[in-house]
Amino acid sequence: MNGAIGERDLIRRISVILGGLENDDCAVIDAGERYLVASTDMLHQKTDFPDIMNPWQMGWMAVAVNLSDIAAMGAEPAGVLIAAGLPPEADQYFIDELFSGFGDCAALYGTRILGGDTDSHLELTITGTSLGFVEKELILRRRGARAGDLLCTTGSLGAAGGGLWAWQNGMKSELITSLLEPEPRLKEGRALAKSGSVTAMMDNSDGLALSLSDLSEVSGVGFLVYQDKLPLAPGLVEMVGQENALEMALSAGGDFELVFTLRSSGLEAARRACDLTVIGEVVEEGIWMERAGKRRQIERLGYEHRIGL
Repeated sequence: MNGAIGERDLIRRISVILGGLENDDCAVIDAGERYLVASTDMLHQKTDFPDIMNPWQMGWMAVAVNLSDIAAMGAEPAGVLIAAGLPPEADQYFIDELFSGFGDCAALYGTRILGGDTDSHLELTITGTSLGFVEKELILRRRGARAGDLLCTTGSLGAAGGGLWAWQNGMKSELITSLLEPEPRLKEGRALAKSGSVTAMMDNSDGLALSLSDLSEVSGVGFLVYQDKLPLAPGLVEMVGQENALEMALSAGGDFELVFTLRSSGLEAARRACDLTVIGEVVEEGIWMERAGKRRQIERLGYEHRIGL
C-alpha cells in the first residue's frame, strides 16, 4: 500500500484486526470493585520534542501526557512505567535531567515511577505507560454524550499552539512554558467524576476539532460550538490575532485540557468540582461553529501522526 495513513485511520484498521477495541483515552480492566485503567504513549525526539526543550522538560512531558489520559477517565493515578531508548550522545547530565523530569512530574501529581526499561536507540524514544484506578460507577468514557447536553472545557485553549508560534518567531511569551511543561488535569478529572454530572470526556491533546470528532464518532452525536465562548489563552489574541488564535484553539494541539459533556441539570455540581467554561452544546449531528447567529462546519483538523505504509 502506497502513501501515508492517518493515526486514527490506522487505529481503526488495527481495531478490526484485533477484534474490536474501545476508543477511549485508556484501556479499562475489571479489577474487582474498581476498574484499572491503563494508557501508553510513545514520544520521539524529532517528532515530539521542540529543539528548545531541555532534557528535564522532555522527561516531564513524557509523564504528563500519560497522566492526562488517566485524568480523562476520572481516575486516580497508581504509577507510571517508563521505557527509554537513549541515543549515543546522551551524557550523564542529559540522563540525570531526563529521569529527574520523569520523577518530578509524577511526584507533583501524587504518584511515582514504578520501573521500566532502558536501552540504546539512534533517536531518543520514550514510551510511558500510566496506570490508575477508578470506581466502576464513576468512570468517564468518550461515549455517553446525548443531544441537549452542554459542551465544556477546563482551562484555556490555544496556549501550546501560541507557545510554539512564539518560539518559532523568536518571541518571548509565557505561553512557551505551556508548550514545554503541560499540566495534566488530574484534580479536575477526578472532581468531575465525583460530581456525577459528566456524560462523556476526553483530553484535547490533539486539538479541540479532532477531540470533538472523536467524541462525535463514539457517542453518535454532533456538536455546536459557540465561537465567542471559547476561552482563548491569555495574551494569545494580542500576539497572533483573532483568526490565528481561533485556529490554534481548534487544531494546534498540546493543550491537555479536558473536553466534556454534561447534563444541564448537573452544571452547578460540575462548577463546584472545578473551573470550567461552557463552550457549546450537543446536537444530533455535524460539528459546527456559531457566531452572531451564523454557523459553519468545523473541519476535522488537528495534530495527528501520519504513518507511511
